[in-house]
Amino acid sequence: MIRIHFTTADFAQVRFAPRPAPLQELNVALMKMCRPDDELLFGRWRRRLLRSLPPAVLPLRDVVPAEAAPAFLDVFSDTLKEGADTVRATRPDLVRSEMERVYARQASPAPLWIRGLHRGDAEAWQLLVRAQRAAFDTALRPVWPLVQDLHQREFLRHALAVAEHGIGAALAALVPGSRVHESGWELQAPYEQDIELRGRGVLLLPTFHWTGRPLISHLPGRPLTVTYPAGPGVPLPPAESDGADDALAGVLGRTRVEILLLLADEHTTSELARRLAVSNATVSAHTAALRGAGLITTVRAGRAVLHLRTALASLLVPLRGGTSSTHG
Repeated sequence: MIRIHFTTADFAQVRFAPRPAPLQELNVALMKMCRPDDELLFGRWRRRLLRSLPPAVLPLRDVVPAEAAPAFLDVFSDTLKEGADTVRATRPDLVRSEMERVYARQASPAPLWIRGLHRGDAEAWQLLVRAQRAAFDTALRPVWPLVQDLHQREFLRHALAVAEHGIGAALAALVPGSRVHESGWELQAPYEQDIELRGRGVLLLPTFHWTGRPLISHLPGRPLTVTYPAGPGVPLPPAESDGADDALAGVLGRTRVEILLLLADEHTTSELARRLAVSNATVSAHTAALRGAGLITTVRAGRAVLHLRTALASLLVPLRGGTSSTHG
């Protein structure tokens, strides 16, 4: 059992990652590739990925020689470049202690270039960054737009759950078997661990290449990050239309999606009703629900009521216009 102990400040600092993290999604994809479980479902994917990985990826095998990976690879930046910069900025003492930990049970010593990471050797770090980029380009870049779409759908699902039921209930529903009480969050695990947040807060990050228990990143000076499985294990194309509007409509309903698309600019209730060819009462019911979920704001201007979508909604609506680059 993992017990995450909250202060009042921590409950106020629970947040959901607005975009997927390229390096963390890569980490879990490579973990999934190395696990022998679910051969019937994922065997073909594993074999295809193993055949396609280029030689430039091989240094990652030295960094993760067994199942345990060094903690400094847990990076949650939402661009590949920022993630690589964060890894490179890891304190030398943390690099040293983590590499000693992962090699503690290995029969052979760490390769010389790994020792170069301890010393901050520029060539050693460039070797690691090139390996991560090559792995991302092979394993994730072909499906990255889909990962982004899935993440935005999960973001919306969580936002609506918080708006309707509150953060406690949303956290409990996020991970099967978890429980929230007044002092913290309990997650099922095959070991015992108590984590005191002391105001650092929690970052929630869904992953779409993992089906195991949630992964906990507990590094000093950073929010506790919980990477939890939110998909089938590999982001397979949806059976139905993969249009962005269809993805949102599956959660919100078609009329509410159309309202959000229109509310890039302010509209009155009557203007929305006219554009959508529905009654004012219908628009009022939909805008009340969207307002309750934090997706629009409403202000009165004389006898009219003006609606405008929020920044949260704008994170979701751009699905229609494509996806952002991982390079930032």
